[in-house]
Amino acid sequence: MVLTGRRYRLNLTADQDAYAERVGGTCRSVWNTALEQRRHYRQRGAFIGYAEQCAQLAQAKTEFAWLAEAPSQVLQQTLKDLDVACARHGAWKVRWRSTRRWRPSFRFPQGSAITVERLGRRWGRVKLPKFGWVRLRWSRPLGGAIRSATLSRDGGHWYVSFLVEDGRATPAAHPGPAVGIDRGVIVAVSTSDGAFHDRTYILSASRSGTGGFNSSSPVPCGAATADAGSWRSWAGSCSEYVSAAKISTPRSLRACVTATAPLCWKT
Repeated sequence: MVLTGRRYRLNLTADQDAYAERVGGTCRSVWNTALEQRRHYRQRGAFIGYAEQCAQLAQAKTEFAWLAEAPSQVLQQTLKDLDVACARHGAWKVRWRSTRRWRPSFRFPQGSAITVERLGRRWGRVKLPKFGWVRLRWSRPLGGAIRSATLSRDGGHWYVSFLVEDGRATPAAHPGPAVGIDRGVIVAVSTSDGAFHDRTYILSASRSGTGGFNSSSPVPCGAATADAGSWRSWAGSCSEYVSAAKISTPRSLRACVTATAPLCWKT
């Protein structure tokens, strides 16, 4: 199944905004404490993983009220993200989450615990664990089943990003060999198998009517010729005006076009 993202702006109340800030600060403290613990274990030649840190976190929540205030799945997801980062980069290359540089964000990994309802054309609401119902701006359809939700603060506003399973199957791999594509200026597209695909510039200067060009539209010189549909043909027809523009030194393509445009274009 294909997973896509949906981002909505939240309309938090004053209490919900303060609670979101506290949860974000708690996740930052859990990240930094767990990272320091992993580094301390590495210095002694030992190892501590996600399962052991989750067990210690559950015990610490019975002693510290500020840990128990945050949703359990959010804190566990913080430890899981740290475990993935350490496995990929190593404990010494993972960065701290500072108060100034890190934007508060936390994720609810259980889609079954999240409920989304549409209230009207512009508004909806989402029910999150320990947050209750939160209003959001309904800017686009949800389009599938929710797998997870991430709350993040961007500037002075909070946003929720849903990971949605849209029900479409993942496209199968191409049966043929891979082909490289290069975009150019003289030729629009060239492929690694030696094929060139150019684009049509203007087919005829006399096209008019629906979808075409009328007589008042600017038409490049030489466009009425039989094969004057490409950029290459137009540039060739304008070569006679290069000397008239008094271009004595080599210039870039953009400079040449700028200098010859008043002479090559007619209305």
